[in-house]
Amino acid sequence: MAPLRLSEFDYSLPQELIARKPVPNREGSRLMLVDRATGRIEHHGFRRLPRLLEDTDLLVLNDTRVLPTRLRARTGKRALEVVLLREVETGVWEALIKPGRKAPVSTSLEFDECDLKAEVIGSTGSSIRLIRFREVRSFRQTLERVGRMPLPPYMKRSLEAQPQLDRERYQTVFSRHSGSVAAPTAGLHFTPDLLGRLDHVFLTLHVGYGTFQPLSKERVEEHEMDAEYYRLGRESAARIREQKSGGRRVVSVGSTSTRVLEQVFLLHGQVRRSEAWTSLFIFPGFPFQVVDVLLTNFHLPRSTLFLLVCAFAGTELMQEAYRLAVEQEYRFYSYGDAMLVV
Repeated sequence: MAPLRLSEFDYSLPQELIARKPVPNREGSRLMLVDRATGRIEHHGFRRLPRLLEDTDLLVLNDTRVLPTRLRARTGKRALEVVLLREVETGVWEALIKPGRKAPVSTSLEFDECDLKAEVIGSTGSSIRLIRFREVRSFRQTLERVGRMPLPPYMKRSLEAQPQLDRERYQTVFSRHSGSVAAPTAGLHFTPDLLGRLDHVFLTLHVGYGTFQPLSKERVEEHEMDAEYYRLGRESAARIREQKSGGRRVVSVGSTSTRVLEQVFLLHGQVRRSEAWTSLFIFPGFPFQVVDVLLTNFHLPRSTLFLLVCAFAGTELMQEAYRLAVEQEYRFYSYGDAMLVV
């Protein structure tokens, strides 16, 4: 098989189609239906999702919860922005600090609006630092009180201007387990009422900073994904196994759920309880074993997420779907519209 070139997964996106704010109602997004067997593409509203699915379908959703880990800090008189990315041990975090050059190793940090203090104890290159907090008691509660949501950079929210709306809407209504630095955005469209009309189970994958990282190598196969923690519980696994054995469809809500389901099958040869870290990179040529239907948002060109949907639906069909999405002025990215690939 010839090497895949990143340039094959590009498309032109007008900046005005990037959704920087959510629609007033979660269910108010548009929904594109793409049929892999026929190549048919239809346009619907997200509220019609139950009518577009089969009565026997089982949805699998990621119940991770986004931590509000974007903080204001200072070192002396210098103001810094700190985004906590991942706790590597108790009280020690990988953090993105801007401007990074102002925070070398041994820098002391004091955080606004709270009594948290930390020290930079290491660097992993660029703006990523290791910081150790001096006081970790009630740490999560403090984050929930003073932290801002770590929104994707293209939303262009300053620390001062981030609205309360983002705290509510950049979080799924079924979020449960804190640990993500980004929302599983395909799940943002669901309301409790809509979800209650659909048969579903949950898994957890904590989305890491790598979700924002662009591919830098022209040969797709050379890209390495950052590892992310996941957990698929016993009851959910049993429901999914039963679904597959009965010849009924598994509908994966988002790329994160897709990666967990396929990773578990790769590890165990079946869907079973599993808890581990995954760096699974899905690109065209990947043999899907679990996912039958994919619900997803519209993704950045030349990204791992766009490659995943191309792997599932075929690159040519996805390029046509995205061309139509631009033509029909769909909204793109995290707060954007959705696509159902059957």
